[in-house]
Amino acid sequence: MLTAGRIVAWIIGGLLLVVLVTTAWVGVRGAMAYQHLEEIQTTAGSAASAVAADPSESAPALAHLASEAEAARGLTSDPIWAVAERTPWIGPQLAAFATVARASDDLLRGGLLPLATASQSSSIDSLKPINGRIDTNALSTLAVPAENAAVTARQAAMAVQGIDRTPLIGAMDRAVAQAEKLFTRSSSALDALSRTTKLLPAMLGQDGPRDYLLLVQNNAEWRSLGGITGTAILLRTDAGAISLVDTRSATALSRGISEPVIQLPDDVTKIYETRPARYFHNLTQIPDFTIDGPLARDMYKKQTGTDVDGVIVMDPVVLSYLLHAVGPVTVADGQRLTADNAVQVLLNGVYERYPDPAAQDAFFAGATGAVFDAVLTGHGSTAGMLAALARAADEHRVLVWAANADEQALVAGTALAGELPVTDERTARFGVFLNDGTGSKMSYYVKPDVTVSWGRCSQTSRSEPRELVLTLTLSNNAPADAQTSLPPYITGNGVYGVAPGSSTVISNIFLPQGWQLASASASEQNVSMDGNLEGRQVLTYGFSLTPQSSQTITLVVRSTTSASEAEAIVTPTADASLNPVVIADCNNAPAATLQ
Repeated sequence: MLTAGRIVAWIIGGLLLVVLVTTAWVGVRGAMAYQHLEEIQTTAGSAASAVAADPSESAPALAHLASEAEAARGLTSDPIWAVAERTPWIGPQLAAFATVARASDDLLRGGLLPLATASQSSSIDSLKPINGRIDTNALSTLAVPAENAAVTARQAAMAVQGIDRTPLIGAMDRAVAQAEKLFTRSSSALDALSRTTKLLPAMLGQDGPRDYLLLVQNNAEWRSLGGITGTAILLRTDAGAISLVDTRSATALSRGISEPVIQLPDDVTKIYETRPARYFHNLTQIPDFTIDGPLARDMYKKQTGTDVDGVIVMDPVVLSYLLHAVGPVTVADGQRLTADNAVQVLLNGVYERYPDPAAQDAFFAGATGAVFDAVLTGHGSTAGMLAALARAADEHRVLVWAANADEQALVAGTALAGELPVTDERTARFGVFLNDGTGSKMSYYVKPDVTVSWGRCSQTSRSEPRELVLTLTLSNNAPADAQTSLPPYITGNGVYGVAPGSSTVISNIFLPQGWQLASASASEQNVSMDGNLEGRQVLTYGFSLTPQSSQTITLVVRSTTSASEAEAIVTPTADASLNPVVIADCNNAPAATLQ
């Protein structure tokens, strides 16, 4: 007869055996699943390149990744694994691992692979303009699979974002953080593709002719969203055909306007006065393109009588990106524009070559037209052109406003919308918007260094506030003898009271919504305004920078928040090496810098 002690021993032994078997089972299957996920991580780069080069040719690479993801999911979804997920300490690690495996399978087999398969019926080259016309059917056929892929990617990203990282150990925590970024980027990219397949055919005149106003900003004289609006081009689209109808300078479009063309909101005029509604150059001084777009349309209609269906804005840096794809172009005066020299020529060299502003305007218009002519006649790589536009959009250098409410809804919430930064439960967002106060082209020489860091990241309780530190340093890198060595048109020649060679910069810093200012310090005590715009506190600083000098602003803000990331959206400059989006992750990297 078995004694009670022997019964207990057998029970304990049986439990230990179950634990050992479960541990071995989970360990072996986890190691195998890890190999599959590691293969995905190793080959994801080449697969992404294949998708970017031509989605119709990416199906084999994506099919390989999908099979790896399916295998990893199968290995981490059996009943024994599910039981192990409920154990202390190791359980959360296994649950997180399984969630990443399921999300990978959903994204690849449920999203990307069906999209790539659907796109096999039309090559990416079908999007290349032929004799100025783009086949809109190629985009229309992708609308449904792109939307399905976007929905699947969004759900996969939400699953990974929903992982509780508190109990995760270092290696697993870092892996989940990396996966979260990857899935978030994938979701954003597929969402953008889905919106594009719905929006672009209509914008290209699939259902009838459209007129669009293309504004080319000049980053040598800063405005909040980039630079003064130097050139306005009227584009017409009809059944995929694109033509340049008219070109006018901002000077011509401002002539004769003495009163604001529209009544701006009071919170706007308290910061920017009425100048954006009186001078075409100042349209993008307001850092909200949902205001600037309609304002540009109204001002253009008042001056020309032409009503447009939308407004698009870009800068010469975008032209340089396009030149990477289409190759060099030659403008009317024989000058050769390349990807390497376009920004310098258009934002600096032109003022040395042409002292007369009218000649400058003509050169800008001719150069922009030459680049677009190369694009519309199908020069260069289609994939390269799309990559150039994607990079420009990510950097907030291309903005779009549509007069049609349904089409504007597709733009809203994307980088193309040019809206004020929005703070949510995951990300606190600053806006750092710069405006020239010199009446010159000295912004070309001024470099903004923006740093965002978490001053207090870890929390002992949810009620403990977190801190963010934003630092802005502005450096005037003009030569010490700029007063005499630079042309008067670049320095402003002291016309507006600023010594030639110096640069006055007005900085409007928008604090994240729901965050409170804890402290502010500046090289000079020159806070000229503390205002609000669309529910955001705005601090305005004015600096006068002599050649080879710098000034710094440091702000500390606090909030009781669940946010673990921070961003600063910065005015795009002439320097393509400065990404206008600065990111700091509270869970991993303590600081991020634009420099």
